[in-house]
Amino acid sequence: MTGRIQRFDALDNFRDYGDYASAAGRRVVAGRLFRSAHHARASEADLQRLAGLGLAAVVDLRRPGERRDQPSRRPPGFTGQVIESAHDDGREAPHITFLKTADLTIDAGRRFMTETYRQLPFEPAHLDLFARYFRALAEADGPVLIHCAAGKDRTGLLAALTHHLLGVHPDDMIGDFLLTNTAVDLAGRAPAIARQLEAMTGRRAAHDAVVAFLGVEPVYLETALAEVAARHGSIDGYLQQALGVDAALRDRIGERLAA
Repeated sequence: MTGRIQRFDALDNFRDYGDYASAAGRRVVAGRLFRSAHHARASEADLQRLAGLGLAAVVDLRRPGERRDQPSRRPPGFTGQVIESAHDDGREAPHITFLKTADLTIDAGRRFMTETYRQLPFEPAHLDLFARYFRALAEADGPVLIHCAAGKDRTGLLAALTHHLLGVHPDDMIGDFLLTNTAVDLAGRAPAIARQLEAMTGRRAAHDAVVAFLGVEPVYLETALAEVAARHGSIDGYLQQALGVDAALRDRIGERLAA
């Protein structure tokens, strides 16, 4: 698992989420599916490495306000497709509201994240972006990269849905989701994040609470997938009914990404 993590100067949580065993003895190809945090701080060396990947599409799952605050850097002459949403409800990002107003404890953070995941699959912007992403997987002649702000929640859910579609075992799906906790130095980053939170809220968060908020837990993804199944009968039902991933589109994606 840890061999999937690719280290950049200033691109966090960058990794290949392909190269897993798939259904019927097939395997998801390596070097075609990448995930990361945002690219606003990318160094020149990072941009050169990104250019070397030959990305055909980049899916930015962030809100318009997030993109304005931290605009993406891309390699010079980048010609790949950029998929992003113009949907802007004008609200502050929910995690910012939580950090400003809620108790900064481990239990409060877990409750917030669990409820966040319960809603993630159904937000209008995500329905739009996820549907366009799956169409890109069927059409793009090259690797596709997905990212949000931290590359763990919105990105983690979309990667998991991709794994399900391609027949990746649930244990590998969860393992890939949890790899954020290894890819990001949670304990090392926590003190700086705690100082930022104190400056923003006037309140000090416990170190363990910050570490928990920066990471992921199995229950988060399990909650999202259970809610998907409850509303649509199954994950496959959600993919077809909510995202338009019918049998023909699934077959095209499988032909491109599983060998």
